[in-house]
Amino acid sequence: MDDYCAEYQDIFPEVRSFESFKYLHLGMISEIKRKSLPAIAKVVGLDNEQSLHHFLTDSPWDTKLLESRRLSLTLSMLKGESFILVIDETGDKKKGHSTDYVSRQYIGNLGKVENGLVSVNAYGIFGTIVFPLIFKIFKPKSTLKEGDIYKTKPELAVEIISELRELGFNFDIVLADCLYGESKTFRTILEKCELNYVVAVRSNHQAWAELGEVEFSGWHTFERIFSNGKEQTYYIQEIICQGWEDIRYWKITKDILKERKNTTWYLMTNLSGEIQQTVGNTYGFRNWIEYGIKQAKNELGWADFRLTDYQQIQRWWETVCCVYLMVSWHAIERDLAQHFSNR
Repeated sequence: MDDYCAEYQDIFPEVRSFESFKYLHLGMISEIKRKSLPAIAKVVGLDNEQSLHHFLTDSPWDTKLLESRRLSLTLSMLKGESFILVIDETGDKKKGHSTDYVSRQYIGNLGKVENGLVSVNAYGIFGTIVFPLIFKIFKPKSTLKEGDIYKTKPELAVEIISELRELGFNFDIVLADCLYGESKTFRTILEKCELNYVVAVRSNHQAWAELGEVEFSGWHTFERIFSNGKEQTYYIQEIICQGWEDIRYWKITKDILKERKNTTWYLMTNLSGEIQQTVGNTYGFRNWIEYGIKQAKNELGWADFRLTDYQQIQRWWETVCCVYLMVSWHAIERDLAQHFSNR
């Protein structure tokens, strides 16, 4: 941990700020259930949480500089290798209305509309390792402050993809759920950047109604591989749209007799070739985010802040991302070593 944190030391002009940065790393990976500042202070041996609170509120360091350093470290770790990019949003319930950008909106973690805070996030997947990239807060229209510009979640995702490409990240495919799959703006940017993608669409996808001529191929089986290595037989069929050879649609389900909503996907992709045995598992990586990294982020304390100012919340979230990268560091190096030896 000391070696990893030393990569960020010059960002903090105050010695006590750097010490707090390390204390937060230690506290966030500890086994305490809730990563509040008082709990972290206690587990790392501090008399109280005041120095940690000062680090997040008044300490003179730049959050964007910390993000830039973390992304630079991530680039150096990847050594130019490509990875899968996943776009998703994280929503957390928050009481009251004093916290910046909190509003009644759909909270994915709860699966319903609640009072909460939502961010659009990008993650990378290399081998079996997931690592954080960029997050951007979603600002509902009712919460905008002076100088704010309203941006939809797909527009924020487009910004993230553009920033990652400018930084030199090499991702060979983009995965996203139907919020982004149904966004023409999002898909247009992917196509303009000549990026491959597999995105979910709704069962009543507008293009099918417009085209009129839609055919279904026969069902095929494939082995769905989960993050724990277990396999299960799923069913897949292609939805054929005449005149749309560059874009392909697929329907995937766990049970062709019942086709329950939570086990049936509709996918859109620009991947070509014989992909009926692979496209389901390719999109399945996005589910790793839904059922894996969100729990890991919560374990590190993503939603445990007691702050109301977004600039301070942003500092907390960026620190969580730094801790998450530290946890992934050796695993990425291990997978890269195995990757190069297989070559």
